Formats: sequence, C-alpha cells, structure tokens
Amino acid sequence: MMDHGSEETGQLADGVRSGDVLRIARALSIVENGHTAASSLMHSLFDPARREITIGVTGPPGAGKSSLTSRLISYWRGLHRRVGVIAVDPSSPFSGGALLGDRVRMQEHASDSGVFIRSMGSRGHLGGLAGSTRDALEILSAASYDPVIVETVGVGQAEVEVASLADITILVLVPGLGDEVQAMKAGIMEIGDVIVLNKADRPGIDQLEASVSASLEMMPAEAVRPPVIRTSARTGEGIDDLTSLLSSMARDLANTDEVVRRRVSLTLESILRERGRELARRIVHREFHSTEKAVDSIIRGDTTPYEIGELIAGYTGTGERT
Repeated sequence: MMDHGSEETGQLADGVRSGDVLRIARALSIVENGHTAASSLMHSLFDPARREITIGVTGPPGAGKSSLTSRLISYWRGLHRRVGVIAVDPSSPFSGGALLGDRVRMQEHASDSGVFIRSMGSRGHLGGLAGSTRDALEILSAASYDPVIVETVGVGQAEVEVASLADITILVLVPGLGDEVQAMKAGIMEIGDVIVLNKADRPGIDQLEASVSASLEMMPAEAVRPPVIRTSARTGEGIDDLTSLLSSMARDLANTDEVVRRRVSLTLESILRERGRELARRIVHREFHSTEKAVDSIIRGDTTPYEIGELIAGYTGTGERT
C-alpha cells in the first residue's frame, strides 16, 4: 500500500480539518495542479462517513445559476452554516476571471468568513475537471463546510460529470434561451435531483414548465421523477420552497447509509477511470475480488479510494507490481 505521506502532508491535512483558510487554499491548489502530494493528502482527508452534504448546480449559460447560488448561500448563512462554493470553469485553466466577472453576484459573500469560494479549472490534474472538482469537494467537506456547492457554467459532458459528483444535483433552466430544449433532448434532464425553473417572472415560464413536464413523462417508468420548482433569484419567488426541499433532502441523506455507498462508489470509479479502467479493474479484482468488496473495504475504513489508486499506479502494464 501507499506511503501515507510526509509529516508536512499530515500537518496540511490537520490544518484543513481545523478550518485553517490558508491551508485549505493550499490543499486545493495541490489537487488542482496535480501535485505529487495530492493522492497522499486526499488519502489523509477522505472520510466515507462524513455527513456534510454537497450540492451541484448546473444548467445552460445565462440560467441565473450564480444568482440562485447566492440566494442559497444567504439562506444557509442565516442558519449559521459555513458554506463552501466551487465555481467550475472548464474553458480556461486560469479561471479567476470567471469568478470575478460572470459570477460577480456571489462576491457579496466574499468578505464573509463563513463562506469559502474557489474558482477552479482543470489545469494539470490527472483526472481533469472532474478529478480536481471531486477532490475539492472532499477538501471543503473535510474542513466542515456544509453544504458545499459546486456550480458549473453549462450542460456539456464535463459539467454533467462534475454535477453528478454531488449528493444533490440542481438542474437550472430558464425560458427563452433555447438551450434547455437541447438539454432535454440530450438526456440532461435525468441528472437533476431537483429541476429549478428560474426567472419565473419572465414570459415563457408556463411553456417551459409544460416542456419539462413532457420530457419527464418520457423518462423510464422505474426512474424517480425529480420535483420541479419555479424560482426567481431576482425577486426571491420560490426560494423558500427550494430551500425547504433541499433541507428535507439533506436530512434524508444524512440519515441513510445509501449516500455513503454512492459517494465511495463514485470516487472509486472516478479514480479507476483515471488509472486506466481495464487494468485498474483487474488489479482491484485481484486485490479485493470485486469492486463491491473494495467499496465495502473503504466503508469499513480499511483503505480509501486514493490508496487504491496508488496501489494501481504501483503495477506495471504486465500486471506485476513495480
């Protein structure tokens, strides 16, 4: 198994868990830049039994996701909850501009010590956008931010993959863009645990709701149809309904072991993809006999997905350890 890291990595992990903002920022930079210490750090921080909830917010550009996210931050801060935000920009490796530009509405929370906002691109991380975001969610959760929100800029493949890493995914649609129709055709509707029809004060909201309802009717019979809520981030309409629903969903998740298994499975599958799926699967089956047994081992606390990733990296292409 892997070397669990230097004393410095252990101190950094302790600093993250204690909520030290500078160490949290440093840990995020390590995973975003693909530093060699990333796996060791994540192994130290990974906790399958954590109860902090992560929320994905995705939807077409112009849907008002940042304004909606700002409203959600205000709600949770009103309950004295510490909120983490990962603002994902897949289009640029230097995404600070996106946070200061397109996401300027969230800046009203920038001076709040109870809110941590980080803009993130794929940069050099082995797993690209999804890998760095996955690890960022774990870092902020380890730092006891609850919830942690990941907001994406669109509904492409990368954004959908990122949003699926969250415990609860909100799909935000608005009338009049046209992009929402393409999203429905592409099967994007199925990623939403909650569908928010934002900018409900604008013309066309009734037509959008009818289109969404028709699309949901086409989902497989066994699929769980997500609730649909109208909101206006500008006026505040529907925000109480949305926060009430999210709070209820979060309570349900916190009281079930199903969310633990889902998190572990998603993290392990993500790392297996990074390491080369077929070889990785053979090694996991050799060491644990099945992926399910590997998940069980992680949940028991015998190992972590990151340690299994390093185990895979320790093999050569012939299937022998290096």
